[in-house]
Amino acid sequence: MFSYALFIATVGLIVVVLLQSGKSAGLSGAISGGAEQLFGKQKARGIDGVLHRLTIIFGVAFMVITFLLGYILQ
Repeated sequence: MFSYALFIATVGLIVVVLLQSGKSAGLSGAISGGAEQLFGKQKARGIDGVLHRLTIIFGVAFMVITFLLGYILQ
């Protein structure tokens, strides 16, 4: 049962990450883009916001299911 859930979470996480658009190129863009999101100058709206939330949900589900499987199979 957990293995199916882990497979779904893994595939979902991969698909959602690949669907996201790149914010900016290069290291300077990553630094400035992170600062803008940190201080709330730019809120995610529309499909980008949905994909961001889905990435968090699938990532947390992946971690929780992996830890549960590791604990059960030990």
